Amino acid sequence: MAATIPLFPLSTVLMPGASLPLHIFEPRYRQLTVDLVTGAVPDKEFGVVAVREGHDPDTRGLDALHAIGCTARLLDVRRLPDGRYDVVTTGARRFRLLDLDAEVKPYLCGAVEFVPDDKEISESDDLTRMLAGAARAAHRDYCATAWKNDDWSEPAREVPTAELAHVLAADCLLPLEDRQALLEQTCPVERLRMVRLLIARERGLLERLRAVPTPMSTFAEPFGPN
Repeated sequence: MAATIPLFPLSTVLMPGASLPLHIFEPRYRQLTVDLVTGAVPDKEFGVVAVREGHDPDTRGLDALHAIGCTARLLDVRRLPDGRYDVVTTGARRFRLLDLDAEVKPYLCGAVEFVPDDKEISESDDLTRMLAGAARAAHRDYCATAWKNDDWSEPAREVPTAELAHVLAADCLLPLEDRQALLEQTCPVERLRMVRLLIARERGLLERLRAVPTPMSTFAEPFGPN
């Protein structure tokens, strides 16, 4: 089903079920925040889409953006004294970006169609449970190598298996291209295979380099043009 949604281009990939805090200071995205809070934007939902390296969507349009993005649902907003905002969002629905509109609002809007999984996943299937367990184990090993104990926690057992790969990847500093590939993968079983291999690879790199990544929480502003 086609829809028109506000867009927030960033140099990161948001995935369903993953948390995304944002520090809003650019005027057009302040207006987007106001529109979300006041209900001018339905369902408090906007699209996050990754910018291709070295490209600017204001000048290159669709060519500057990846074709598949994810909507962000607004959960909490805090207005700062100087008019900036700190917001908390969570990833909701994947979409395919069909067209851009830079005229109707101060911020970009996009014509999109939503992208569901190819099939529903069976929680009781033996292969699915094995892959989910292996992906969780790879995530534990990565986080134990990369983060301090209080910088991470295991996803709750209640996380739907179809969302698990996305939630596990959100804790790991995977390259943008890998995160984008996970977002675009519409087979939930294949996503579990992918995320296990990607996380295991990154853990191996950390061990060989004898280095740890900078925690995401140390960055005060979003990875993007805002």
